[in-house]
Amino acid sequence: MQIPTFPILRQGEVYVSLDTQDIKAVRGGEVAARTTVANSGMLNRDLLAMAKAREALKAIPARELLAICQRAGEYFLNDTLPLGHPAIPQSPDAYVKQLASTSGLPHALIRMNLKRLGNVFAEMPTVIKGLTRGLDLEIFDKGYGSQMGVPVSYAVQADCLGVIMPSNSPAVNALWLPAFVMKVPVVIKPGREEPWTPWRVIQALLKAGAPKEAFSFYPTGHDGSGAIIRRAGRVMLFGDDSTVAQYANDPRIEVHGSGRSKILIGEDKIENWRDYLDVLVEAISANSGRSCINTSSIVVPKYAAEIADAVAERLAEITPKAPEDESAKLSGFANPMMAEWIDGAIADGLKESGARDASLPFRGADRRVERDGMHYLLPTIVHCASFENELSNKEFLFPYASVVEVAQADMLAQIGPSLVVTAITEDKRWIDELLDAPNIDRLNIGPVPTNRISWDQPHEGNLFESLYKRRSISMAA
Repeated sequence: MQIPTFPILRQGEVYVSLDTQDIKAVRGGEVAARTTVANSGMLNRDLLAMAKAREALKAIPARELLAICQRAGEYFLNDTLPLGHPAIPQSPDAYVKQLASTSGLPHALIRMNLKRLGNVFAEMPTVIKGLTRGLDLEIFDKGYGSQMGVPVSYAVQADCLGVIMPSNSPAVNALWLPAFVMKVPVVIKPGREEPWTPWRVIQALLKAGAPKEAFSFYPTGHDGSGAIIRRAGRVMLFGDDSTVAQYANDPRIEVHGSGRSKILIGEDKIENWRDYLDVLVEAISANSGRSCINTSSIVVPKYAAEIADAVAERLAEITPKAPEDESAKLSGFANPMMAEWIDGAIADGLKESGARDASLPFRGADRRVERDGMHYLLPTIVHCASFENELSNKEFLFPYASVVEVAQADMLAQIGPSLVVTAITEDKRWIDELLDAPNIDRLNIGPVPTNRISWDQPHEGNLFESLYKRRSISMAA
């Protein structure tokens, strides 16, 4: 069987470098694909010429770009598309198997993410409406317009959007996709084990009629990533806490790190906590706990021990299965050293006083297990006496959460920055405090799992506000 080779795309033009890197299958270790690797010198040169790519998008009305995007969704979901160079055909089923082979994700979760991405293409009108707060698409064509009778103008801030992708979940590609409709070319550095999804997204858009100049694709190392971060006018960066902390105060960079999303149960609802077990289990375990919108802490005014035990018992039903098993919900780790590190970090945290592994009686002694050459971490719930324990506010790439008991009046002061907070309450005074809380990025009121998204609500940050700046405008009659 031919091994796919991912080339470099320089404004859509294929370039094959002599420097290559193998991507090996998680099971068996055979070479599943190769990437040709761009160096920082190439990126430094190419990023100086992105104005040409921007001109190619400016020439097409935004409504046509939106239509291209919606057509591309059907191709992404259903069509056989060219893979790599020389091109070989990739069906949707082949995509699922190839991504599974290098990522450790089971087929069922990949298909779920495939469908989610397909929905982003289809729902792009609603996505753009949410990001722009209802501006007419012509704002991207003319640079000015009106909103509620008031003249408005927006100026683009960059010739391209640099995207430093992770390997943990295919659906994160949804976050850069609106840039295409906003007429900003993308420069993508794919994740080490996950070039499959951004490549397929690009091929679907090209088949739908997108200009090739809109897409640059650079498999590269740390030096190349650094060049993109330095040279691209705007950057979307995914990484761990230590990576994103370096750029947290750089207005050019939209950082996507740990979400530390939480579910808070109010005093008025805590007596009925059993009614919300399904919400808690879904929020922790959906997508194998790999998303920043998965719940990583449950904060309650009482019954923390009982809630931790009940959630742990439910999550213990999630066990490693063959990747092809349609009931598989737990992802393996492409890098076994990552599983070992996470397991060690949890073990170290449990040595502190006030932390208890509530999953231990239901899971057994070993959190880290192996099946058919794949490494897994079994779901883990830790009951923490307070937020002073380091495990109380941690996020890991598997179904993990802490349960912490805190008085309702003290919750907002203790939970820290949180990407998503679901507050299960009808307490009007507390809801007002939640609405005022600056440390909550997205707020759900009521029993809504943190992993549920709305197409008209920005996921994390606002890409439109990153790429475009509002300016005053006056036009003579």
